[in-house]
Amino acid sequence: MKPVIALVGRPNVGKSTLFNRLTGTRDAIVADFAGLTRDRHYGNGHLGRREYIVIDTGGFEPDATEGIYREMAKQTRQAVAESDVVLFVVDARAGLSAQDHEIAQYLRRLGKPTILVANKAEGMKEGAQLVEFFELGLGEVLPVSSAHGQGVRSMLEMALDAIPGFSEEDAEEGEAANDVIKLAVAGRPNVGKSTLINVWLGEERLVAFDLPGTTRDAISVPFERDGKKFELIDTAGLRRKGKVFEAIEKFSVVKTLQAIESAHVVLLLLDATQGVTDQDAHIAGYALESGRAVVLAINKWDAVDAYQREQVERQIETRLAFLKFASLHLISARKRQGLGPVWKSIIQAHASAMRKMPTPQLTRLLQEAVAFQSPQKVGMFRPKMRYAHQGGMNPPVIVVHGNSLEHVPDAYKRFLEGRFRKAFNLVGTPLRIEFKTSANPFKD
Repeated sequence: MKPVIALVGRPNVGKSTLFNRLTGTRDAIVADFAGLTRDRHYGNGHLGRREYIVIDTGGFEPDATEGIYREMAKQTRQAVAESDVVLFVVDARAGLSAQDHEIAQYLRRLGKPTILVANKAEGMKEGAQLVEFFELGLGEVLPVSSAHGQGVRSMLEMALDAIPGFSEEDAEEGEAANDVIKLAVAGRPNVGKSTLINVWLGEERLVAFDLPGTTRDAISVPFERDGKKFELIDTAGLRRKGKVFEAIEKFSVVKTLQAIESAHVVLLLLDATQGVTDQDAHIAGYALESGRAVVLAINKWDAVDAYQREQVERQIETRLAFLKFASLHLISARKRQGLGPVWKSIIQAHASAMRKMPTPQLTRLLQEAVAFQSPQKVGMFRPKMRYAHQGGMNPPVIVVHGNSLEHVPDAYKRFLEGRFRKAFNLVGTPLRIEFKTSANPFKD
């Protein structure tokens, strides 16, 4: 088993910057803004052959009793419970605070291996500036600079050595990343994305709060169901450009779009009480442009009457007509209704996106389609289709070769798509058909 390292500290001490340094990624949003991280954020890293898991947490207020700060504190406590060692991060430049004392008291009570890390210590001489942190009663103070990488390797070695019974061999798991299905849950703010993932996991893994924009980062969570491994990605809700005021939220939009692009399947969550908006169509269009497999789910279906349900169904037919290939589900995340069939559609969409289509079968289907209905003649030329082969997966790409194929109309392209979809049972994934015209050797 990989050891787990939790990063804990008050807001704006540089935990997310340290997380990015330890994982060698830019997965956590970093900005000079207190309270940016709100959920637990997991990442993988390694030191030589020694691999580990890092958990980034939000600013910790152990005594928070209300609002989103109470939910964030709950997330941090869970991260500490899951970890093998805690890196308690303090701000070397800002100095000691009352909140640092509260966190230290909480960690001392737990008795878990804890290393006190004084971040933002670049250019500072060890000694006088760090003496005050010994008041926390957690032993030696380790000065580092997560932004510049100073002292991070020594800190990491100390953290791994502090884990009882851990050795390099324990970190080798041998699981292929290709076996993991990446599922991005996308939608507008406050449609219930975090609530849905919490229900699937059976725990309050993500902060779910009745406040649009609660999730700001694209949070990745490992998950296993019926022997299949998934990586659930909770994305920040995408607003219209005119509604994105904070610079932080603009970073969140970028992270969400990146999450959609890197996913195998996108679960587009709609809000039955709000109907299908232009922003829903925008997100769906982006997923389609990225070539991702898509599953549609209308959340809060239990909260609308018959008239509203009819309106939503009509809006889907008109505004999301370009997603006819996607399965549609009516669910209630809070009441756990209709969630089982969603998983079947996700697995089917992934299988369709990764489907292998043999060249002989594709060519035979192409010839049968042409025999049934040949493409329309344009001017002096009639397009001639000779053979087809697969040009890629996720999304599936079919390349058709022949002569004068630049004249094939879109209607005939849709006709071919329908034939290929039916033959290979492609559900939930876009299908791209490319035409390549053979060069005329006598042209010159």
